[in-house]
Parts: sequence; C-alpha cells; structure tokens
Amino acid sequence: MVSENGPRPGERKQFSVTAEDAGTRLDTYLACQAPGQSRSRIQKLVEDKLVLVNGTECEDKNYRLKEGDQVSLTIPPPAGASIEGEDIRLDVIYEDSDLLVINKPRGMVVHPGPGHREGTLVNALVHHCDDLSGIGGVMRPGIVHRLDKDTSGLLIAAKNDFAHRSLSDQLKAREIQREYIALVHGQVSPGAGRIEAPIARHPRHRKKMAVVAGGREAVTRYRAVKYYPNYTLLKIKLETGRTHQIRVHLSHLGYPVVGDETYAKGGKGDLPDELLAAQALHARRLAFTHPRTGETMQFSAPLPGPFKKVLTWLKNR
Repeated sequence: MVSENGPRPGERKQFSVTAEDAGTRLDTYLACQAPGQSRSRIQKLVEDKLVLVNGTECEDKNYRLKEGDQVSLTIPPPAGASIEGEDIRLDVIYEDSDLLVINKPRGMVVHPGPGHREGTLVNALVHHCDDLSGIGGVMRPGIVHRLDKDTSGLLIAAKNDFAHRSLSDQLKAREIQREYIALVHGQVSPGAGRIEAPIARHPRHRKKMAVVAGGREAVTRYRAVKYYPNYTLLKIKLETGRTHQIRVHLSHLGYPVVGDETYAKGGKGDLPDELLAAQALHARRLAFTHPRTGETMQFSAPLPGPFKKVLTWLKNR
C-alpha cells in the first residue's frame, strides 16, 4: 500500500506492516511509503542506519517484511543544515577537480553520526572543498568507502556525482585494490589464505558484527609478512568491504587485530601500554582507475609512527 505523505526531512515516521505488505522487500516497501524517495536513495538510508525494524538498525535492504513489523524511517535534513565545515588538517595525498585521496589518521571518525557530530573527516572535507558529491547521502558527502575510527590509512572522496558513480561502480566490481597491514595476536597458520565467511550484525550484541550464516558475502585475502613471538604481521587485501570486515574475519580465525577493543579479548597482549594507542590496522595501498582520464592511479601511505614503534619493540625485545 502506497503512502501519500512520507516523512519530512528531519522527521522520523513509523509504519506498521500489514498482511498485505508482508513478504515485501524493505527498500521496496519504504519507497512506496516515502513518495519522492527512490529505492536507491532508500538503500543509502539503510546503510546510513536511518532505518529501524522493530527498534533495531537494519542493514539488510533485502529484508523481507513480516506482518506486524514496526518500521521507522528518518529522512535527514539537507546537508548544509546538518554538517558544519571545520578547519581540521587533512593529509591530502592527491587532489584534482574530481576526487581526493586522504591519509586518515587513527582516531578520526569518517562521517558524522550518533555521538560524533563534529571532528569527523567529512567536517574537514566540507571545509576543504567547495563541493562534494551527494550520492553518499547527507551525512556522507563525497565518501566512496570508509575506514573504522581506529584504522589509519588511505581512502577516496569524490567531489562530484560523476566521479562518485564511477568509483562506486569500480568498488562493486571489485576493481579498486585495497591493501592493509595488520599486526595480529598469535602465529598465523597457514601463512597465507582466503577467508570467505558471511558477515552480518551480531545476533546479541547489536553494536558488533559477526560471521553469521546467511549474512552478506565477505572475502578477505591475507599473507604473513613477518612472525614475532606471539604476534604476526599480515598483508591483507579486500575483495569485499563489509563493516569491520578485516577485524571480524581475523578474530573469527582466532587471530584478532592487536589493540582492537571490540574483537580482541587479549587487547594489546604483552605490549607496553605506551606503545599502542589504538588497533594496529593500516590501509597502506590503494589503486583504482581515474573516473575521467581512465588512468590507473596508485597510492601508498607509510605506517604511522606508533605502529612502527610497536614493530621496532617486537624486533628488539
């Protein structure tokens, strides 16, 4: 059943699923309930955690509704009214009229959200750029892909919709190459492999992700670079890009990322507290095709100082 009056920007509206709509896909249902919002726009709102099903954030746009489900949708206000630019220093590796490549520091949240309205990469980008693409949604202008707060390294931001569409298509086609360096607990065996395990929201701890049967496809490749007593340095390549994918996959194997407060029960292990302020995970290399020129673009970012200090300590102890 189509609604004549969808939610206004900034308003949260709730819908109760009837028997008539049971079995309908979530994105299809909400596109009917919110006139003027396309299915692709609804899918972005799902990704931005602005859709709740029975009071819980739903990340599955393909979810099939059940009679009695309570679905709520928030249409965010215009970007100009929501995000203030902030004069925050950016480590810009590359910039042209279409895109930027940024070396994000550990501890910086990529885009505003609950509890993080200021000090994010998006706040810095809004101040730095005259314009950013709007495809990523109101809270994520220009953001093609994300890094976790405590993961450092390279990511791409798009300045216009043309560049954003091209880069997003490359991401979906697994044509963007992303390489990470991680220090993990334990002696990883075998020393190289391919992790293929579906990821979804943890069934009990809703702020965590987990390997869950029926979750979204997730594929990670890894190779041991160096072994230390009780630790392994890994080179990691992503085939997909699910939330917390590397951290969840490595923890699932029994080799969690050092310093990961969410998925590593051992925390920092026997590392001195002063050596590591956050998780030892860094997006080191990035390669993609430039949307306008067709040129292959390749970038790298050195390990941050604290990460290098940890490796030096492990080498010399």
